[in-house]
Amino acid sequence: MRQNKSLRLHVPEPTGRPGHATDFSYLRLEPAGQARKPPLDTSVADSADLAYSLIRVLDEHGKAVGAWAEPDLDPELLRKGLRVMIKTRIYDARMLIAQRQKKMSFYMQSLGEEAIGTAQAMVLQKGDMCFPSYRQQNLLIAQDVPLVDMMCQLFSNDMDHLRGRQLPVMYSMPEYGFFTISGNLATQFVQAVGWAMASAIKGDTKISSAWIGDGATAAADFQTALTFAHVYQAPVILNVINNQWAISSFQAIAGGESTTFAARGTGTGIVSLRADGNDFLAVHAVSKWAAERARNNLGPTLIEWVSYRAGPHSTSDDPSKYRPADDWSRFPLGDPIERLKQHLILRGEWSEEQHQQAQKEIEAEVIAAQKKAESHGTLANGRTSSVSTMFEDVYKDMPWHLRRQRQQAGV
Repeated sequence: MRQNKSLRLHVPEPTGRPGHATDFSYLRLEPAGQARKPPLDTSVADSADLAYSLIRVLDEHGKAVGAWAEPDLDPELLRKGLRVMIKTRIYDARMLIAQRQKKMSFYMQSLGEEAIGTAQAMVLQKGDMCFPSYRQQNLLIAQDVPLVDMMCQLFSNDMDHLRGRQLPVMYSMPEYGFFTISGNLATQFVQAVGWAMASAIKGDTKISSAWIGDGATAAADFQTALTFAHVYQAPVILNVINNQWAISSFQAIAGGESTTFAARGTGTGIVSLRADGNDFLAVHAVSKWAAERARNNLGPTLIEWVSYRAGPHSTSDDPSKYRPADDWSRFPLGDPIERLKQHLILRGEWSEEQHQQAQKEIEAEVIAAQKKAESHGTLANGRTSSVSTMFEDVYKDMPWHLRRQRQQAGV
């Protein structure tokens, strides 16, 4: 009887670790302009190749090339997109410092991923609903939501309209099409599909947009959302941001080693694309295409955005423990801000001087907003939302035991 070899468990490993440079060849990149653009009513079978390729518009010189390039794109829209990305980065940097100064308990940056939310925000319409994760603050910034309001939520002070009940960065602004962020990852995917189904049931014209990271795709809610989106042809954009790392685990642990996250959508019967998330023009074109499909009753689109989490997962994380310190500077898709800046300069619609001036103006705006928000209190000075609010907004009429507890608390 032939003796079989012992079985071995395969555990995916990243191609780089501290002290050892990452080999990014696993990304399977393609030249800009190479990916084709299918018709809106394409089928899953006819678009399956796009789940494995990479849609890119900006080449290495900053020129827009290929079928996904939008020749009539207004330069003013691009300049606004650039300013929103700059503002998001400055906002993140200031709030990260504020957390280190103990003015808030927690913070999460979107460093390196600014193009994804910014460009998609510009193709969505008033009344559409985003179900974000915790790195989509630029969905709000792109709509000129007052930074003071956002900061007061971070500081959990008396001007926080959530009254300190949400973890910092867990914004809730449905009036801006920004659904309450859930700390339980992947739940927002199911919620977005359900909201889109409800819109279709009502005969409305609004669509939804769901956001998830590569790590959270391993959660069961992800597959449940895909199944319902496919079966009921929900008018939803399903965004998977593959920024290569979850909290400290490489994207391959969630299933991205020998395939793509976009392929997960194809396998569920959803038209799925894989695109360069650091290319503002690619994000705008692909998001617009997906939104038009949803609005024309052509069903959901899943988009895997290939990007890189340039900073720590959160202020509680130290990425130097699990990846090379220079990874972002070596990431082959580059910096989204620099790439759009280069494109605008190439078109004669921007300059280094304008860029420097914009940075100064935006930094002054963010600093002024921070001073105003801090004047209402921060964690550092103890001026936070009143403890009394924990007893409110649960029951129409406060029951006796809560009234007693409130009296015992002296609030």
